[in-house]
This record gives sequence, structure tokens and C-alpha cells, in this order.
Amino acid sequence: MSTLVDADEAKILLEASIAGTLPDERGRFGPFGGRYIPETLVPAFERLEQGIADHLHTESFQSEFRSELKNWVGRPTALTHAPRLSEAWGADVWLKREDLAHTGAHKINNAIGQALLAKRLGAKRIIAETGAGQHGVASAAACARVGLPCRVYMGAVDIERQAPNVDRMLRLGAEVFPVESGDKTLRAAIDEALREWVTDPAGIYYLIGSAVGAHPYPYLVRELQAVIGQEAREQMIRQAGGLPDAAFACVGGGSNAIGLFYPLLGDREIELIGVEAGGTGDGLGQNAATLATGTPGVLQGSYSVILQDENGNVRETHSISAGLDYSGVGPEHALLQAVGRVSYVSASDAEALAALEELCEMEGILTALETAHAYAAASKWARKNPGKRILIGNSGRGDKDMPTLTRYPVRTSRNVTA
Repeated sequence: MSTLVDADEAKILLEASIAGTLPDERGRFGPFGGRYIPETLVPAFERLEQGIADHLHTESFQSEFRSELKNWVGRPTALTHAPRLSEAWGADVWLKREDLAHTGAHKINNAIGQALLAKRLGAKRIIAETGAGQHGVASAAACARVGLPCRVYMGAVDIERQAPNVDRMLRLGAEVFPVESGDKTLRAAIDEALREWVTDPAGIYYLIGSAVGAHPYPYLVRELQAVIGQEAREQMIRQAGGLPDAAFACVGGGSNAIGLFYPLLGDREIELIGVEAGGTGDGLGQNAATLATGTPGVLQGSYSVILQDENGNVRETHSISAGLDYSGVGPEHALLQAVGRVSYVSASDAEALAALEELCEMEGILTALETAHAYAAASKWARKNPGKRILIGNSGRGDKDMPTLTRYPVRTSRNVTA
């Protein structure tokens, strides 16, 4: 448990999390969250916060949002039983299939919701950032849907390893801006997007893709992504005959994980497990396992857990998956770890690759490298807890990862014939 939260406070904060009363009026999830931003952005954040209060939970907005989720995104997404994985793992394995949503990942839920909000707030254009490219694709598609211009900031490293998604963004009408500064991945892309926003905070809407950043973004993204867990909970009861014993989701910034976990927080019998990128080792710069190895600090507007050295310098990260390659994590995840409601573990690059291949061969599903980390951890957990029912958030499909995957030989020889 975090030293920032003692045992008595943890009980109070956990009850507040379950009751849905966090963040508080300061944008805090216990000690985490808040708003650490330049003065020039204060009016934009205050305008966004007021816009959320005025629109997000109104019948008019929710009706339009739910209509788009149903008729354009394709929700509800399927809950798929995995019989061969179940047999191999000795568990009852179910998959929440966000890979079947329009554009191929959970990111579209948040993107269309924020695009609709931006339209109501009178934005003239939208900017976004992306790591794995899925949020960029989702933002480009959502902007096309609502009729707003879109610019996507993307690190040069990620542009190289996520070429298919870059092409998709361009075809959907977005401008893709390569970021050559910093670590040239997601953190640098967010920094560059924030610099752009400062130049025109009234006319630009910044469409953040994960549950990170200054308040109210972690709250907003959670509210828009909670449809994942809401659907999954109902589907598990109806199709599987009951709630899972454990639910797994990969965690970078944390949008798909908080979307799955948040509606399940009150079901205390469910063990919730977030899986970070273990990369190639435990040292700084070798992984993106923020909650496993990080310390509290401020990153990009929010006080959370981040990867930093002893001098407070934010460190670069490594992961085979572009979407997990981030030096921080959403503040709500930091709280959920601190109060003991969610456990956070890591899976290495090698374990994620092996899990991806097993899923392909066993169930005919090519998942994203991000999601493969969740499968790797779920497999280990299942073998230690035989006979349990497991839910895995399959956050996206792996087509985007083919440029990376082609660098790693398929391990089974039966896939190639003379």
C-alpha cells in the first residue's frame, strides 16, 4: 500500500471509489490527480470542466452518445468464450472483445464521446496524441464523423513501428505530425500536443486518449470508457452464468483497464489485475511497469506514479507494445493500487509475444501486443488458481502490430510448408 495512504484512509477512499464520488471537487483521487498546468491553459481546462458538467450526463448528450456507440461503433461488443484456452489453462476463460469495435480497439468509445463534446463546446479543430496509433485512428474517424479537422501528434519511433495505423489516419483525413523531440514516443507526443493547445485554447479541443493528464481528463475518459465494464458485467451474468473470479486488462495510461474495472469495483469478490509492460528487465529504461517500479510525482498535469530517477527526472521507457510505452499512469489507477482494490503486475516482451501466439493458435484471434500482456498474466494466474472463471479485456486487434511481429519468427514450424 502506498505510504501516501494509510490503512484508515484507504478504507474511506475505497468506499468513495465504489460509490463513484471520486474525483473530488479538486480533481483528486485521494492524493493523486489534480491539475498542474501552465496559466495559459487554465481557461481551457475550466471551460472543459464546465462543459462536462453542462453536457456529459444530460439525457440529450447520452442519447446521442449511445446512438453513436450502437449504430457507428458497433456496441455492444461481443463477450467470447475461449474453450481451447480454457482447456489449456484449466480455467473458464471469457474475452471482452473491444477488438471488434469500429477502428479495432476500445479507443473509439472515448474518441467519439469527446468529439461530440467538442462539437457542443464550439471547437474549431481537434488535436490528439497517440502511441500505438489506435487512439489516433479513432480520433481521425470520430472527427470525420462530426466534421471537425484533426491533427494527431505521434512520436517518430511510434510512427515507424505503427505504419499501418499512420496510413489509416491519413486516409481518414487527419494530419499526422511526427514528434522528433524527447523519447519520440507517447510522452513526447503528449508534450507537443499541449504546446499546440496553448497557442489557441479557445479554438482547439485537445482529445486525450487515455485516463491521464490534468483534471478533468481522467474522469472524462473513465466515464466514456465505463461502457466496457458495464457491458461485460451484464454479459458475464447472462452468458457465463455469473461474475468472474478475476478480471485482467493491460495498463499503459490505463483507459481500457479503468473502463473494464470501474463498473466492477463494487463486486469485491472479483480480483482485478492490471498488467503493465515488463519490457526486457527491471531497470529504469528497460520497461514501462510504472506501478510496479515507479514513485509519486507530477507528469503532464497530474500527480500520479511515474518512472523517474532519484533526481526526479522522468525516464524513458521500453515496451514491445507502443501503447504501453509510457512513463506514467492514470491517477485513478495509482489510487486503486494504494487502497489495495486492484493488483498491478507486469509481463515481459517475451511473455507477451508467447501469449499472442498462443491466442492466435488456440482461438483464431490476433490481439494487440498491448493486450497480449494481459493474456500472459492471466495464463499464469489461471494455472495457480485452477477451475476459476476469468475475464480478459481484449482491448484491440493486432493488425497494427504486424510491422513489429514480422521481426520475430513464428515459433511453431507447422505454419510453413515446403
